[in-house]
Amino acid sequence: MEIVAEKIGKKFNKEWIFKNFSISIKENQSLAVTGPNGSGKSTLLQLLAGMLPPTEGKIRFQTDQLNLPVEEWYQTIAYAAPYLELIEEMSIRELSNFHQNFKPFKNNLSTEEFINKIGLGHASEKEIRFLSSGMKQRVKLGLALFSNTSILMLDEPTTNLDSKATDWYLEEIHKQLGKRIILICSNQSHEYSFCKDLIKIK
Repeated sequence: MEIVAEKIGKKFNKEWIFKNFSISIKENQSLAVTGPNGSGKSTLLQLLAGMLPPTEGKIRFQTDQLNLPVEEWYQTIAYAAPYLELIEEMSIRELSNFHQNFKPFKNNLSTEEFINKIGLGHASEKEIRFLSSGMKQRVKLGLALFSNTSILMLDEPTTNLDSKATDWYLEEIHKQLGKRIILICSNQSHEYSFCKDLIKIK
């Protein structure tokens, strides 16, 4: 799998966030995107994920030199961000089962095993709306980390996490290095220090 962006740009309300940006992200590459708030980090990540269309330029997902249809991109991506909402009326167990209809877990991980891996076995039947912000972030990260996809995209992954949960994130993300494309948007060096490549948006 390879992500290729050719001279892409994005503008909102006639204001350009960035222009003429090109990059080729290779299979199993780990890459961090940093920059001040409002610089366009999240916008760039959403463009590369196909969640937003570029104002100019092209983005391609390639497998074995063949372009993947845009409508199939989502199947290759696991994405977690503070601004992405979960289905509040579902319990953790129900959400985990629902998620697997679209993106199965890696290594045939069962729902029970998944819930234990994210450290929320005691709250498996609790509805998402009653979880703390830190617990919700664990669920979001877990769904992304353990989904069987070739691309992992994380935006500010340790938002709302305490030190114990942050250590859990770092332990799990290190297990993923060299096994899938990893893209992380962050201003916190501990969230991405393991990435081999870095893009700084000024």
